[in-house]
Amino acid sequence: MALMDFIKKQFIDIIQWTEDGDGTLAWRFPMADMEIQTGAALVVRESQMAVFVNEGQVADVFGPGTYKLNTQTLPILTYLKNWDKLFESPFKSDVYFFSTRQQIDQKWGTPQPVTVRDPDFGAVRLRAFGNYAYRIADPKRFHTEISGTRERYTATDLDGQLRGLVLQHIANAVAGSGIPFLDLAANQILFAQTLAKELATPFEALGLKLEALTVQSISLPEELQKILDQKIGMGMVGNDMGKFMQYQTAQAIPKLAEGVGSGGGSGIAGDAMGLGAGVALGQVLAQNLAAGLQGAQAPQAPAAAAAPAGVKPEDVMATLEKLGELKAKGILTEDEFSAKKAELLKKLV
Repeated sequence: MALMDFIKKQFIDIIQWTEDGDGTLAWRFPMADMEIQTGAALVVRESQMAVFVNEGQVADVFGPGTYKLNTQTLPILTYLKNWDKLFESPFKSDVYFFSTRQQIDQKWGTPQPVTVRDPDFGAVRLRAFGNYAYRIADPKRFHTEISGTRERYTATDLDGQLRGLVLQHIANAVAGSGIPFLDLAANQILFAQTLAKELATPFEALGLKLEALTVQSISLPEELQKILDQKIGMGMVGNDMGKFMQYQTAQAIPKLAEGVGSGGGSGIAGDAMGLGAGVALGQVLAQNLAAGLQGAQAPQAPAAAAAPAGVKPEDVMATLEKLGELKAKGILTEDEFSAKKAELLKKLV
């Protein structure tokens, strides 16, 4: 009786895989020194596939379902082992299960800026990141190319290789998308679609299918970001160069005032001096700009006429000094003082 129990333990009568977590792509059924009983049941669940391997050579592949293992259901293995059609003895074979579920929310990104070529700016560098999803589509190829004879192969094991594939094809995707470099950040969906097309064939070569790819962010170099900001500024004034120059002058006046103020003194008096100097310089810039745009069509107006009637830099300085005293006494807050300062500047520009 003991001998019969021992013999029964050496034969496998059911082969199946119950996944105990996420992320496992391939799993080898534990055979040890056991053999598969002819007529044993093979259970392949939905989102799984099973592969029989004979001495390193891939044999039969099974999709979802329940199978009775014999020479009819194992035609390739029967051929490789030269079995007779009436073969009913126990046999040995490696059995691998593969998960065909989508592996979602896989991250990709550029740890360092990637250099790409742009027809307008030449060689430029960009950074981007996003995520993607894939699944095993061809378990035979995946076993041959990737997982091999390992007992367990996970998505983490594959992560580095797939990230490398994404990075290798970013430059081609930028060129193939036809999107101007400055417009990439505003066309992330189209860029993602182009990148996904570039990656479809490399993924297939590994037995995988790329299900989805998203681009969450594209970062342009600082120098190109400045150009983009100027382009946005032009759009705000209707692509009118004269208005755009006036817009830039108005943007520069507070910075000029701040710079002069920081070197011309300290406290409220220094702020007032800086603002007064900045306002005066802003008036000169505005007058020169108006003269350049109008050309000889109209004589240049006197400098005193640049500011609205009744509003002079000296009055601004005096008002600011009074406001500064109120702020020092706690009557005005810093935000209120800043708002008043901005309001006065707006009247002079």
